[in-house]
Amino acid sequence: MPPPKPGAARPASDEAASAQRAAVEAEHTGKDVASPSVVPASASLPAPARSTPRPAGPSAFRALPPITERAGHLHALATRLQAPGATVEAPCLEPAGGTGCARSALTPFFTALDGLIEKPGTTPTVIAAFGNSLIAGDRIVDVVREELAAGFGNAGRGVLLVDRMAPYGGRSRTATVSNGWQPRTLGELKAPPHSFGITGVYHLATENRARGRFKLEGEPRGTLWWKDVKGAGRLVVSVDGTVLARTEPQGDGASRTTSFELPAGAKWLDVTAEGKGAIVQGVVLQQDAAGIVLDMLGVPSADATLYARMEEDALKSQLAQRDPKLLLFFLGGNESKRLEWKRTDLPTVRQDLAALLRRARAAAPGSACLVVGPMDAVQDGHAKGKPLTQRPFLEAAIGAEREVALAEGCGFFDLYTAMGGAGSLARFHQAGFMHDDLVHPRGHGLDLLGQLVADALLAGWVNEGAVPAPALTVTREDAPAGGEVRQTAEAVP
Repeated sequence: MPPPKPGAARPASDEAASAQRAAVEAEHTGKDVASPSVVPASASLPAPARSTPRPAGPSAFRALPPITERAGHLHALATRLQAPGATVEAPCLEPAGGTGCARSALTPFFTALDGLIEKPGTTPTVIAAFGNSLIAGDRIVDVVREELAAGFGNAGRGVLLVDRMAPYGGRSRTATVSNGWQPRTLGELKAPPHSFGITGVYHLATENRARGRFKLEGEPRGTLWWKDVKGAGRLVVSVDGTVLARTEPQGDGASRTTSFELPAGAKWLDVTAEGKGAIVQGVVLQQDAAGIVLDMLGVPSADATLYARMEEDALKSQLAQRDPKLLLFFLGGNESKRLEWKRTDLPTVRQDLAALLRRARAAAPGSACLVVGPMDAVQDGHAKGKPLTQRPFLEAAIGAEREVALAEGCGFFDLYTAMGGAGSLARFHQAGFMHDDLVHPRGHGLDLLGQLVADALLAGWVNEGAVPAPALTVTREDAPAGGEVRQTAEAVP
């Protein structure tokens, strides 16, 4: 299958395109129009058959943005690797008579996308992406971010770290240059001495004048998230040698915020610790512009249990500042591994995911919520040269995550099915898109997974209301909002 030409429209049918033009005409003439067809989630798949008429609503005016050059190549790769894509499941949270739905789990996000087209303004649409090592390297969410930005605009970088989470990896979401910081993450086997904000990471100054230097991109203002720990010195924020702000520690252990204005034409932002012990949780830099901002909040080794290490006040205040329109959770890979090792069980997986979703949604009540299940995985201890065996409990973990997500009013995207189900990891491996650990994808393998998620979100936006959303049903016992963290973390790269 040859890749589509750069800039070509995504493969909506002629009928859908005609319906969109007619809908725009109707907006000005007041005439009724026919309902458009469902748009496929993958470029290589035909549109699914419609079972019911599409209700009138904002979705009648939606159309997929043009295909990017990279997306065209990744769609061709999906065909070669037999990755069919999948649709997002979004339960109905507010019925609208008959089989209609006034609000689904993803309506807040889809409405925000509408606003970026109809009334752009200067407010970004923020996505907060939590997860494990699948996204911590940033490449999957880079594709999601860039595909959405291609259709709705780019509003800048969002949440950044003062240094990397490990001595390796790129710096696209960190300071350009850093020295003197020790990273601690919520994915560590033994809980670090301090709790975390939404980044799941803090950086401890291990020397006087520890510094992180950020290349500015015309942002008008910024925010420093820091931990007010006892005995730590002040943090200084400066631009091109001019001091903009200094923190004033109280030593009470609270997570705090320091905001600052950035002068026009500023080139470099420095965050400097005056002494050892200062803790930085993150730096926020974004534009005053309409468009997409995707905050990468993934942490290696993370699972829903370990996200309980986020401190409640920091979770509430930082998510309130970010005001995301989509909470995105990439989880399940480490849960399935720990199920295989008998270091957790399915009731715990369900309970801790429910607790995480409830905490996050309570802190960002205006946000949509989507859980992305784990990718295909193979059993540990596979012998070299032997056929790969699917990881035990993988499908059970996926089923548990789907059950919890839908019951909690979140959408669910089955990444395992989207990439081709059982045996898809072997195909990725044979094509050279898996690391030697046979756990972590690399290169275009990561890009393809990101494209599958981006395609599903875009198709879900276009198709909202085309097929009745399933009703929200809650049959599980209430899960606690927090709770102690169980010792389930392993050293996963």
